[in-house]
Amino acid sequence: MTFKIHIFTIMSTHGTIKRFTLIIQKVSTGVFPSFEDIKEGLEEHGFNISQRTLQRDIEQIRNEFGIEILYKRAKNGYTISNQEDIPTETLVRFLEILGTAESLSEGLKDGKDLLNFISFEDQGNLKGVENLRPIILSIKNKRKIEFYHTNFESGKRTLYILQPYLLREYQSRWYVFGAIDSKTNRTFGLDRIDSLKLKGEKFKPNPNINAKEFFEDIIGLNYSDSQTEEVLIETDLLQSKYLNALPLHHSQKPIKEENNKVVFQYFLKPNFELIQKVLTMCDRAKVLKPKWLADDIKSILKESLKNYGK
Repeated sequence: MTFKIHIFTIMSTHGTIKRFTLIIQKVSTGVFPSFEDIKEGLEEHGFNISQRTLQRDIEQIRNEFGIEILYKRAKNGYTISNQEDIPTETLVRFLEILGTAESLSEGLKDGKDLLNFISFEDQGNLKGVENLRPIILSIKNKRKIEFYHTNFESGKRTLYILQPYLLREYQSRWYVFGAIDSKTNRTFGLDRIDSLKLKGEKFKPNPNINAKEFFEDIIGLNYSDSQTEEVLIETDLLQSKYLNALPLHHSQKPIKEENNKVVFQYFLKPNFELIQKVLTMCDRAKVLKPKWLADDIKSILKESLKNYGK
């Protein structure tokens, strides 16, 4: 499902963006919220709407995003009729990003002093964002792209021609996933891409490649053909609060809590990013399962101690 490009023109106020987000979130729960339920949810965030306004919003949501919100008389509530075809969570995330941008834009109208009260993580996050638009167009129009990519380890700059399938964001940086040939798929960081060009040559997407499924069972970017397996991680209570606030993976589920410890269950393919996440939790977390992953973490920690001598 692709969103219409003129979304940026219609989403002109922070209030509209926020209202649309709340409506989609409320209706996508699958419990058939009534008009009063939706109205009450909006009022909690400072929006007071009429039935007519809700219908107008529903029509606009359908026109802009292709989301069919219908009223089911038998249930006395609303539902998304084509929810299985709509990446609702992705859309809500996108709207939240738009809302943040709109809030900053509105604030800047009050004067440049606003910038004195904002601290961004770093400027490196913006590197390569100029490639977002041409890559989106190439994915939409099924056109190959050509670019140079610099390898972090070797420093070598290599020319690639790629059939792009998916743009993926991870840790505030953007990546493009695609096929180099019929047997080779790869992910490239936009911050290491330069001289990008859209080729005139079109490509026919491989029907056996579902780009999103490549990343469904992993954390981050490094996917593999290994099997999805159960991973159990035990943390202390403080660390568990951070994990509840920002889960490592969508499959995360707390399954046990005792003696000031919480065990989280995951179903995923363990990879480099998972190991990195565990290591950042230091002495507050321990891998319980699978044993091979726990052994790998233990070996890494032993090797790291050597960096500090005796």
